[in-house]
Amino acid sequence: MSKPVYGKNAAQSRIVEKIPASIWALVVALILFLIWTPFQVGLFNGQQVDFEKPMYVAALLSGLMLLVWVGIYYKKFKLDEQRDLVAVAALLLPLTYALSLFVAVSHYMAMNMLFTQSMYVAIFIIALYLMKQKQLNVVIQNAVLAIAYFIVGFGLLNWLGSWSFAGSLVGWFSNTVRSGKYLDAVMTDSNGLRLTSIFQYANTYAAFLMAFLFVAVFALVRSRKWYGTLTHGFMLVPIIVSILLTLSRGGLVMLPVVFILLLLFLKPAQQLLWILQLGVAGIAALAITTPITNLGTELNTKYSSSAALKGWGYLLGASVIVAGIGWVIQRFVAPWLQQKLGGWGSRKRTGLWIPLGSVVLVGIVAFLLIGTSASKILPANMETRLENINFKQHSVLERITFYKDAVKVIKDYPILGTGGGGWASLYEHYQNNPYTSRQVHNFFLQYLIEVGILGFIVFMGFILYIFYKYIRGYVKRDKDEFNNGFFYLIIALSILIHSLLDFNMSYAFMGILVFVGLAGMAAVMESKPLRRNWNTAWLRNSYFAVIAIGTVFLLFLSIGSISSSTAALKAKNLLGVSQSYEEIKAPLVESLKDRPYHPESALYLSSLDQQVFTQTKDDKYLAESYSVLTRALKDESYNKNLLAQLASYYDLKGQGDLAYGVYLDNADKYNWDIEWYDTLISRSFTLGNAALVQKDDAKKQQYFKTGLEAYQHVVDGVEHLKTLPPEQLQGRPFSVTPTIALNAGKMKLMSGQAADAAATLKLGLSADYTDLNNREIARWYLAALKKDNAQDQAVYDLLIAAEPTEATRIDEIVAEKY
Repeated sequence: MSKPVYGKNAAQSRIVEKIPASIWALVVALILFLIWTPFQVGLFNGQQVDFEKPMYVAALLSGLMLLVWVGIYYKKFKLDEQRDLVAVAALLLPLTYALSLFVAVSHYMAMNMLFTQSMYVAIFIIALYLMKQKQLNVVIQNAVLAIAYFIVGFGLLNWLGSWSFAGSLVGWFSNTVRSGKYLDAVMTDSNGLRLTSIFQYANTYAAFLMAFLFVAVFALVRSRKWYGTLTHGFMLVPIIVSILLTLSRGGLVMLPVVFILLLLFLKPAQQLLWILQLGVAGIAALAITTPITNLGTELNTKYSSSAALKGWGYLLGASVIVAGIGWVIQRFVAPWLQQKLGGWGSRKRTGLWIPLGSVVLVGIVAFLLIGTSASKILPANMETRLENINFKQHSVLERITFYKDAVKVIKDYPILGTGGGGWASLYEHYQNNPYTSRQVHNFFLQYLIEVGILGFIVFMGFILYIFYKYIRGYVKRDKDEFNNGFFYLIIALSILIHSLLDFNMSYAFMGILVFVGLAGMAAVMESKPLRRNWNTAWLRNSYFAVIAIGTVFLLFLSIGSISSSTAALKAKNLLGVSQSYEEIKAPLVESLKDRPYHPESALYLSSLDQQVFTQTKDDKYLAESYSVLTRALKDESYNKNLLAQLASYYDLKGQGDLAYGVYLDNADKYNWDIEWYDTLISRSFTLGNAALVQKDDAKKQQYFKTGLEAYQHVVDGVEHLKTLPPEQLQGRPFSVTPTIALNAGKMKLMSGQAADAAATLKLGLSADYTDLNNREIARWYLAALKKDNAQDQAVYDLLIAAEPTEATRIDEIVAEKY
């Protein structure tokens, strides 16, 4: 294969290599894949059958493209430079995920992540060799920019009330459009409306926007055509406004960090042009953000064509003005700056002065917006978000907690990790408080958890080598050369840096963008020749054999997973409309044929069997339910729903002690699940009381002991939560519930601990004595006090006033011999 030519020789060359039609077809396929993916494949860590099929289709399509690449490049490929070695090393990334399957805590999610990583590597290898040719590189860059600009426009269409039109644009190929509306393109939380566009998560959209804001500025400054300058200049205001509408604090914090890092790569003249262009666009965006915010809030409540036109008027007007000013800057200011600062840029370390000055400038702007009344120029919700940027803010404290808990997981699974999706399965076992987060909110920590130290070293070695070799080559070449890969550096660097604070890489499209960025950097990195013994026929053939065999194997797996997922989704839809057991069961059996560990299908089928058993009392349904559950739990031992379903099976079999055992044996997996502990304590009392009736004191003591230990776990947890910083949110409810207080109090009283029983029962009392449960708690509370020669006259009077016969019941409890 011919190598790309850079620098003056490339600019002067009149020879354009003829590209075969097969390669053009592969380029078109890659671009169509990039268009399809963001509207089909979302978050990759879930366990919902609704969203898994597009992931398998994406893996299938990327695998097919890789096989086409093998066919095209089989005879052209040579292991003659370091760049080719990077393509070989890329295969180690999915291999580490394959190794983690052997120790995976969730086989289902680990397989999903294996598909994901395989897709990333397929896209990396294909893009790497396509982008070595400048003509194809240009096409791919323009395609990526066009897709990004469309996503920005798509988000603003939804913000300004045109959600029906936006949905119609993508509804014909997207599975995320519901009733003509893209799902959660504008989301609502405690901060109000937040723009998410295609991502359904505002922080990840902010990371995407940050990357393409800098890409747009780079493209604007680089453009030599008037229409390119105007197009990229026009998009600056919509992107900045969109960033503000996400209300992402992480995006606002990381944006100046990435900006200053990128400035270090530029000559002084280019640095000033970036600052000028962004400054003009930023001022214009701030000027219209308040009306755009207010109009969007209004339009998402009730659509008004006049309000929508007004919003678009603000947006388009500001964009046109900024585009015009940007053209003037590039036409007149840029040549002047180049003339004045061209010589300065050749001196050592002169490129540091403007970035250092930018740090001061960013600090001043941050102080004005956070520490002064200057923030009044922003809408109220944005002003509040800015004011809350500090290290004591709850989201910061929560992330720190996630990171500390992640380290606990890593210590227990150091070498091969937990397998893909390990954090989502394990975090409830390791968490410091009852938060809900199936993501670590740090891509690198999550990656380390999933593949362990071995896989993490491979991954970090891979990306750091590309960054090192790219930067090393970049500083030696003409930085104005179109094909220097800086476009791709911006994308990869921006997303990866923001991923220190969030889970952007759990979105397939964001991961694909990063690997396309890495491929673009690798295509032009400094690449020294390899020794001749690398470029042997058996090594080349072995490489292609590994790719072909591995890809074909994964294709078969993905086809099976697509079939299984289709059947599972069919069954899920039938559950709401069909009353036929056989009709619903058939697709569930089909779904579990290739994937018996599929959690949702196993749960549906076992639940269905248990329902039919309650109607027919036919043991064959219970037997099938047990078989399905135990098989799934072999690979999904941390799945709470499957475990609870297994306990239900034992209850139907009349084996309450085994059901209790499920809750007891797995309690440490869900340390902060108050419902789990409520059930465990209730079952402990029920079984202990039954043993008491049967005069089996040993069993009674055993059940009461475990029940009271579970109660103490709850009490200790409540005390621990009091030590959290006041700014940190607790998470899910966790307290001594009335049911827990009642059952624990009964067990203490029956164990001869009257004073402790009274103190425990009092925790469950409420002021409502018309409530039967509260009356029972009060009855046992007063009986415990009486046993301890104490009383609570106020509670007694309220209880007797509500139900006079309670006096007799209290005496009966006191007279009981335990």
